[in-house]
Amino acid sequence: MFVRTAAGYLINLEPGERELVARLMAELRDMLLADDPRSHPLLRRLFPPAYHLADDTEADAEYQRLMREELVASRLASIEEAGRLLESGKALDDDAMQGLLRSLNAVRLVLGTMLDVGETHDSSEIGDDDPMIGEHHLYQFFSMLLDRAVDALSGYED
Repeated sequence: MFVRTAAGYLINLEPGERELVARLMAELRDMLLADDPRSHPLLRRLFPPAYHLADDTEADAEYQRLMREELVASRLASIEEAGRLLESGKALDDDAMQGLLRSLNAVRLVLGTMLDVGETHDSSEIGDDDPMIGEHHLYQFFSMLLDRAVDALSGYED
C-alpha cells in the first residue's frame, strides 16, 4: 500500500480506494468547516480536552477557545494536501507522508466516534446484519491504511 523508495513514499491504492479515501477526507473537511452542532460530538476525538480534572473545566474551555481555530486550520491543511497527493500519484516526502497519516487518522477517529469504538472493540463480533456494517468496514479499512502508513514511515517492510 505504501512503499518507501529513494524518491519518497508511493501510495499503491486502487482507483476506487483512492476515490473513497479522498471522498471521506472531503466529508471530514466539510464537517470541520460546518457550524453544525450535530457534527460536534463526532469531532470530539479530534479536539480532546487539554485538562482532564473536574476542577479544570474552565481552563479547558479557555484552551479550546484559544486553540480550536488553529487546530482546525492545521487539520484542513493536512486534508487538502493529502487530497492533492492522492490525486497526483507522485512520491511523498516525509512531511507529506506525516500529513497523510494525520488525515487518515482523523477520518478513522471520526468513524470510531460514530461507532463508539473503545479499547475492547472486536470487529469479528460485528454481524453482517448490523445496520452500521458499512461504517465498520470503513473503520477497518482506515485502520489498515493507518497501520501500513506507520509501517512505511518506520521502515518496516512486509
